[in-house]
Amino acid sequence: MSYSHIGAPVEFNGTDDVLGGNPMVENLNQWYQAGDQAFILVSAILVLMMVPGIAFLYSGLARRKSALSMLWVVMMSFSVVAFQWFFWGFSLAFSPNAGNPIIGDMFHFGLQRVWGAPSVGSPLIPGLLYSFYQMMFCAVTAALTIGAVAERGRVIPAMVFVFFWATLVYCPLAYWVWNPNGWGYVYGVLDYAGGVPVEIGSGMSALAYSWVLGRRNEKMMMNFRPHNISLITLGTILLMVGWLGFNGGSSFGANLRAAMACWNSILTGMFAAMTWCLLDYRLAKKWSMVGWCSGTISGLVAATPASGFLDPWASILLGIVAGVACNFATKIKFLIKIDDSLDVFAEHGVGGIVGLIFNGFFGSQTIIALDGVNAGLAGGFLDGNYVVMGYQIAMILAASAWAFCVSAIIAKIIDLIPGLKLRASEEAELLGMDDDQHGEFSYDYVEVRRDFLAWSPQRDEPAQEGEVVIEPQHGIHEMATMTARSQSSSDGPAPQQEKPPVADPNKRD
Repeated sequence: MSYSHIGAPVEFNGTDDVLGGNPMVENLNQWYQAGDQAFILVSAILVLMMVPGIAFLYSGLARRKSALSMLWVVMMSFSVVAFQWFFWGFSLAFSPNAGNPIIGDMFHFGLQRVWGAPSVGSPLIPGLLYSFYQMMFCAVTAALTIGAVAERGRVIPAMVFVFFWATLVYCPLAYWVWNPNGWGYVYGVLDYAGGVPVEIGSGMSALAYSWVLGRRNEKMMMNFRPHNISLITLGTILLMVGWLGFNGGSSFGANLRAAMACWNSILTGMFAAMTWCLLDYRLAKKWSMVGWCSGTISGLVAATPASGFLDPWASILLGIVAGVACNFATKIKFLIKIDDSLDVFAEHGVGGIVGLIFNGFFGSQTIIALDGVNAGLAGGFLDGNYVVMGYQIAMILAASAWAFCVSAIIAKIIDLIPGLKLRASEEAELLGMDDDQHGEFSYDYVEVRRDFLAWSPQRDEPAQEGEVVIEPQHGIHEMATMTARSQSSSDGPAPQQEKPPVADPNKRD
């Protein structure tokens, strides 16, 4: 059963304004629709699925010898965020009475006083559910950001970075636009599902981390290609499905605005994908699967701040503009000489900016009111709200500067701490992050043996006489023997290949 009036389904009249009341003597679910709560729980699970989606995407985009490292840093970043959000992240982003426009206080420290009262984000769901759903947003943003370590970054310093980045970058940005005390919220900035904290936050932070980390070995960049396009496609599909929970769930209820957000997300993503593929075809005269994936992601990024504000026709236009803008933005890293290896800035930073600008012009009061709660909320320029575009641009500039500068400072401070140097050694980069940092691989050891340079790389090609060969660290004796044999015979004919040893079935790897 739904409700027939504008506003919350039932007026909150609990015995405790903070907790909602005592669950031993009263039903704390009475003020909420069961369908709304179920929908947000499922949406949270869908958003969580985006984390392994990002892991597969980044793993496929990297070289094979660093593929597992990308899986590890993305998944471990979720572990760090889960602790940070419980510890003080939710409180810093969504405490209700901080009394300042920048960041929250410790009112909800350790998830205290987060229970059955209506959430700070919407009267449709309780604070306990809202905090869980918002944790997934922070986790996805951290996973996107940490892709900056690709192929040359040490993993433990990166996890230290994630904790402090979530505290000092993500939480303030979320507070600005989603907390009723935040300055962006007060001025009416339109950000539906995270153009500021998620997209600009991840894009600018990844750019800053890449800048501090430094460029990859120039010799290794020759003829670089993603190692597994199937993984890239799998990751993109997981992201696309999860994004429907990301954008659809940001209506905070099973309502028409959620349906519109899902429609707009698909329209924007698919038109951006077609646009990106056409732009790539004009150069290569081939139809790129990686191009389709990149275009889809750029469109969904642009839909993140805008899908709950725009009419479908405006979302189609947004997809085309986002596809063009993000495609050309991939060239920016060459101009500024920052090795944003996975194009996080080009797709997420630029895509989020495009979506926020579209909100300022095309935002519609009619679409906003579809949730049954926010009727009367001001739209964009076409609705007569002429000042909102200025606030949108001010927020874009402030959030970009904050995310880049604070992330760069955090990364540099961590890099200066003994034992926490961000960059791996040159030998480790040549050998691969999987071998150097993990001793494990995305594929079995036969795959590693097949690619000689993946486990015994040379600084020069061919190897110079007397040059030390970097031996593998993964404990396979036959590989080390082959490496030594290859080095000793470098001036003579290649040795006859021996048959591989028969594995002992009783011995585990």
